[in-house]
Amino acid sequence: MESEQLFSRGYYRNSYNSITSASSDEELLDGAGVVMDFTGSEDDNLLDGDVSSGANYTMTNGGGINSTTHLLDLLDEPIPGVGTYDDFHTIDWVREKCKDRERHRKITSRKKDSVWEFIKSLYDAWSGWLVVTLTGLASGALAGLIDIAADWMTDLKEGICLSALWFNHEQCCWGSSETTFEARNKCPQWKTWAELIIGQADGPGSYIMNYIMYILWALGFGFLAVSLVKVFAPYACGSGIPEIKTILSGFIIRGYLGKWTLLIKTVTLVLAVASGLSLGKEGPLVHVACCCGNIFSYLFPKYNKNEAKKREVLSAASAAGVSVAFGAPIGGVLFSLEEVSYYFPLKTLWRSFFAALVAAFILRSINPFGNSRLVLFYVEYHTPWYLFELIPFILLGVFGGLWGAFFIRANIAWCRRRKTTKFGKFPVLEVIIVTVITAVVAFPNQYTRKNTSELIKELFTDCGPLESSPLCDYQTDANVSKLLDDIPDRPAGQGVYDAIGKLALALIFKIIMTIFTFGIKVPSGLFIPSMAIGAIAGRIVGIAVEQMAYHHHDWFIFNQWCNVGADCVTPGLYAMVGAAACLGGVTRMTVSLVVIVFELTGGLEYIVPLMAAVMTSKWVGDAFGREGIYESHIRLNGYPFLDAKEEFTHTTLAADVMRPRRNEAPLSVLTQDDMTVEDLEVTINETTYNGFPVIVSKESQRLVGFALRRDITIALENARRKQEGIVSSSRVHFTQHAPTLPADSPRPLKLRSILDMSPFTVTDHTPMEIVVDIFRKLGLRQCLVTHNGNILGIITKKNILEHLEQLKQHVEPLAPPWHHNKERHPSSYGSNDRSRPRVDHVQLNTVLEDREEEVHLLKSTEI
Repeated sequence: MESEQLFSRGYYRNSYNSITSASSDEELLDGAGVVMDFTGSEDDNLLDGDVSSGANYTMTNGGGINSTTHLLDLLDEPIPGVGTYDDFHTIDWVREKCKDRERHRKITSRKKDSVWEFIKSLYDAWSGWLVVTLTGLASGALAGLIDIAADWMTDLKEGICLSALWFNHEQCCWGSSETTFEARNKCPQWKTWAELIIGQADGPGSYIMNYIMYILWALGFGFLAVSLVKVFAPYACGSGIPEIKTILSGFIIRGYLGKWTLLIKTVTLVLAVASGLSLGKEGPLVHVACCCGNIFSYLFPKYNKNEAKKREVLSAASAAGVSVAFGAPIGGVLFSLEEVSYYFPLKTLWRSFFAALVAAFILRSINPFGNSRLVLFYVEYHTPWYLFELIPFILLGVFGGLWGAFFIRANIAWCRRRKTTKFGKFPVLEVIIVTVITAVVAFPNQYTRKNTSELIKELFTDCGPLESSPLCDYQTDANVSKLLDDIPDRPAGQGVYDAIGKLALALIFKIIMTIFTFGIKVPSGLFIPSMAIGAIAGRIVGIAVEQMAYHHHDWFIFNQWCNVGADCVTPGLYAMVGAAACLGGVTRMTVSLVVIVFELTGGLEYIVPLMAAVMTSKWVGDAFGREGIYESHIRLNGYPFLDAKEEFTHTTLAADVMRPRRNEAPLSVLTQDDMTVEDLEVTINETTYNGFPVIVSKESQRLVGFALRRDITIALENARRKQEGIVSSSRVHFTQHAPTLPADSPRPLKLRSILDMSPFTVTDHTPMEIVVDIFRKLGLRQCLVTHNGNILGIITKKNILEHLEQLKQHVEPLAPPWHHNKERHPSSYGSNDRSRPRVDHVQLNTVLEDREEEVHLLKSTEI
């Protein structure tokens, strides 16, 4: 069929090689290592793209209420696929909001007609609260299940509880009457693998057997996780937050938030955490919560049929995900607002808060950690901080910023290299190698062997009378009562120094392995590894400051606030500040991060140290690059994401970016009443553009509106099938009234109903900084460029992303010196009214032959 041939090629095959160019699961799983590739992007299909296959495709454009095309005015029955989007396409925010206003207007006008209509209006009003409630319930329940299963399977690498196989190590020894305070984790019910296999609890043979079993269990968990991801749900790998940010900005990735992805991500997240890899479950929990929100939104037509409304639910779901990940409902709302959401109206704020509340309540009811807390490493400090301590807090912020900048560059370089080496073509082998290396190196060190969340808990915890950790092996004064809550500062014992050495080795291990682990093809979060690195550094600094205050309490920096026998310094507080600083350096979060960590500690007086460290971390990290790890992965994967945080400071104009450019084929346009059905079909068959500007005539070039290729094709097919008298020679008109035709002319075809009469337009002199702001704030896919009302060209989202990438790559002023004396926005037209090239302060890539590495990114870069 002709229409099938028209849609036989598409965006799915020609853009974003990180996902769509895969011909096998290995290639599909290897999406994280692709350099940005906008070639053939659907946003540019208006000019030179291809049309995707499938019944769900539609091309949308900006505009007012008239931009919502009403094919039903022309056709007697609804046409499947109209108003929906195909895979890897960008939604039209303006059109979706117009559809929602029209839907709400109809419901409001009918609710007084009958009781049933009134009930339907109530259901519509409450559906938003109902869907976020269901999302919160599911997110909390799944988070509790993941926490319990991950703890059990993590301890399974070391042994098993014979009295109750489903108990982890700690739960197994709770009811034992033979457990002592010094050896609280040893009880007859818990058996190590060496005891079960060779019958030895101690000695070299026992150590070697436990070592081997630890590696085998870790390898088994890692292999099973990557195999499930590869076979059943390739989208279940990674953190998910970069893709969530892109989806919330309006991009469509079918299946990324589906049922299979939810199921496999939940199962493999437990396996990945239990394998001991340097990753966390907090980031993937946001993906899990968004999957729940997406699935429940299909139960309500209000959200199922409107992609913009569905993204309001996803914003609330991301807040619920962080709420259960950290036990921080308010921090979850701020995380959704600050980090992931693209469109966040006030009602979404309320619903996000409610979803986070419900999710936290469910998780608290499950009590997965057995401590009546939402998180495993909840701590409370009783010692205030002092002004001098801001200096080491700020130094920790500097360390966090340096670590964040180093990690982003190293991880992105490794992910990019993964695509260019044979090693990157075998994701299963990569996971196996990383898992084996991690297990072999981690087992000898007690701080790398244990679960990362347990490590953070130990580093955060203050040394009290009931602590038996080596970090609390201080020289105790016999005259000090062990019942005191605040034990005074004491000299460190040998156990503390041994622990510092092991922590230093653990710090190096975590830094190296996190770089190579984040991005492999299993669910992998970054929050916990980053916090662990910062907590280790912070604890070491805290112990150093504590011992300095004890041994040199007469120094002027200490004698004013640290008396002999007083509890002056809390090393656990330094660990908490370091954790926040390192996480802030990697993600560049500020407000939401401070609130999350504040909710972890429950102490309001530690807000200032946290703010100082996080802001210092952000400033230091921004000095090396403004992009956080998630924005860097978005750009690496080539997703069409316009970051609202990025500033546009260049002086280019719309005429410099629009298509077509000089030496390119002219813009394909339609006339409002001069074309026949045959002319229209020839235009459709000979071009691959997804939309056509409609002008008055070839002579005037004055813009009338904008018509979508998909809508034109549907209209032509249905007109030939359902309207009598429509033949190839029938005149097509986009006007309200048919033109005057001879008496023997065939019946004309009116297509005004599919014409967008109010497309977004800018003039050729519009600065690009304004154009970029319009695209960001209105969520446009394209806008038309005019000069004195005449159509000149078009700017698509792809063109803007290409332009921004060019400006990043060309920062040297290559223009001749005389150019810098020109005014800021010179005219783009000469005396003959013909477009002339513009040379700006930043000369864009004019010699492609000298820059072969950019050919994959920029098809047409000559100005």
